[in-house]
Amino acid sequence: FGIMAGKVKWVTDIEKSVLINNFEKRGWIQVAENEDWNFYWMSVQTIRNVFSVETGYRLSDDQIVNHFPNHYELTRKDLMVKNIKRYRKELEKEGSPLAEKDENGKYIYLDFVPVTFMLPADYNLFVEEFRKNPSSTWIMKPCGKAQGKGIFLINKLSQIKKWSRDSKTSSFVSQSSKEAYVISLYINNPLLIGGKKFDLRLYVLVSTYRPLRCYMYKLGFCRFCTVKYTPSTSELDNMFVHLTNVAIQKHGDDYNHIHGGKWTVSNLRLYLESTRGKEVTNKLFDEIHWIIVQSLKAVAPVMNNDKHCFECYGYDIIIDDKLKPWLIEV
Repeated sequence: FGIMAGKVKWVTDIEKSVLINNFEKRGWIQVAENEDWNFYWMSVQTIRNVFSVETGYRLSDDQIVNHFPNHYELTRKDLMVKNIKRYRKELEKEGSPLAEKDENGKYIYLDFVPVTFMLPADYNLFVEEFRKNPSSTWIMKPCGKAQGKGIFLINKLSQIKKWSRDSKTSSFVSQSSKEAYVISLYINNPLLIGGKKFDLRLYVLVSTYRPLRCYMYKLGFCRFCTVKYTPSTSELDNMFVHLTNVAIQKHGDDYNHIHGGKWTVSNLRLYLESTRGKEVTNKLFDEIHWIIVQSLKAVAPVMNNDKHCFECYGYDIIIDDKLKPWLIEV
């Protein structure tokens, strides 16, 4: 980019003001897709075409795009978990101290994603785990959807059986889309603030996977539920209690359109420092950063590290009432 002395020619196929305002503020020049561009901020659909075997582009040295070709290794719920599980096994084989387990066979350091199974493939494994702790609540999510669509909570095996029957009988759900569900142990002891559940959205920029180079954005935020949290099973269907997605919360009666149920990360930090102390707060944020790096290391070996690519990831983290951070998805 140095050659052009700041006059970057950019294209986007996402009409979001946050992108356009930022590019214009830098004095960059907008061009059309079929003109000479240096920088293309594109949707994941477009990236498929750029790197597809049939239609593939030849990117020149002064062109960069905002996705890695197979970014989904991290951004699909099922693949992220699969990659993290593989990473743990590899570290274990190497005898790495990171892969150390406690007397119950639980990872001491690498236990940062909730126990997760793919359905229907891992159904039997899931049942085995469920029976160990039959009072637990589980959360079901379609792998390929966002914004809280298709998510529900269960606490009985019969609910899974019903789900599997329902999805078999409805004709428009093909086998392949039925495949793609994950079921995870629900974190039912989230840290509450003002009685409400929240999660953290943090932004991480990866400029290269080999060597791994990542940057943490200062501006992240907490997303709060609009309704007070209760682990009571009578409220399992109330998504205003359980899901922080703004796409869901904005339909609630108590949604605040001014702050959108959000706090900045620095606000959260101040709040935790004043209620739990500085040391505990620093430890929490160190752990969060460590988890992020571990998740990137887990996918680095499988990521097509194309030199024309970078990516800005949104990390969703939930903090439980023991101040342990959990990686939910990317």
